[in-house]
Amino acid sequence: MTLILNVIFSSAFKETRVNKKRIFILMFIVLFASLVAQTESSSAQSYSTGSVYLYSGTLTGSEQLKIKSYIWGQVQKPGLYIVPDDTDLLTLISSAGGPTENANLTKVRIIRSTENENKIIWVDLQEYIDSGNYELIPQLQPGDTVVISGSAYYAFTKAVAWISQLAVILSVYISVNNIN
Repeated sequence: MTLILNVIFSSAFKETRVNKKRIFILMFIVLFASLVAQTESSSAQSYSTGSVYLYSGTLTGSEQLKIKSYIWGQVQKPGLYIVPDDTDLLTLISSAGGPTENANLTKVRIIRSTENENKIIWVDLQEYIDSGNYELIPQLQPGDTVVISGSAYYAFTKAVAWISQLAVILSVYISVNNIN
């Protein structure tokens, strides 16, 4: 992209001596708009916002108390879930479409509001996957919020993408300043 911009700027604006500041501002606006468009399209593909999901569970002809639970972060369909009162963490995550490939399953947080304070429960789902020990999976309580963070690799790729976009903007700035 930088090479194309260099060719366009050097041939089209070399002879006309257009104000460098105007060119830089125009290119910055174009790059910023493309950055925003990329961010919005990638987030729109991975998340369904503003949704409330109802999971009825295995009702055997009898009514069951429903509780509200929230799931945020690296799952396919984050949001508010209304689930039976005997739902566990694994069932909620599965109802949300499962974890994304960027999920850090070793540090899943359950934020539980009690009368006096908020309690944070840490769950290692990777240990459950490795051992099959179902005792590691806690039952949900009304109002629980489950947060599944991204992995270190996910954070690294986000940082590299941001630095890459910053480098393109800097390259355009340098190209505009080099126009004689």
